[in-house]
Amino acid sequence: MKPAAKDTDAYISEFPEDIQEKLQVIRNTIRQAAPEAEECINYGIPTFKIHGNLVHFAAYKTHFGFYPGASGIAEFKKELEPYNTAKGTVQFPLDKPLPLELISDIVIFRLDENIRNAKPTRKKK
Repeated sequence: MKPAAKDTDAYISEFPEDIQEKLQVIRNTIRQAAPEAEECINYGIPTFKIHGNLVHFAAYKTHFGFYPGASGIAEFKKELEPYNTAKGTVQFPLDKPLPLELISDIVIFRLDENIRNAKPTRKKK
């Protein structure tokens, strides 16, 4: 078993060039929708965080995994019907165009949700 990538660039570099390009497109789509979010590796895959985990994404043998959590899947259930979904994940086939507008909409929804649910920080006296 190889060690987990230390950052998103390292993770993406582990894949063939055509997959790298699509991973960069997913990454840039998320970044445009949530420019203040911090990038990191969490659960061994690229993650964007702001007031907690926002979304994760990954590449596999037959699909890209996109992980907006259960609320993101539930909110966009109708739009996600063409794809395999589970409680907090959706699979986008490698051989089909990526639904970039839908990814962006889900990220914006999750960003709004995280901001709404963020605990206010206490001011020091």
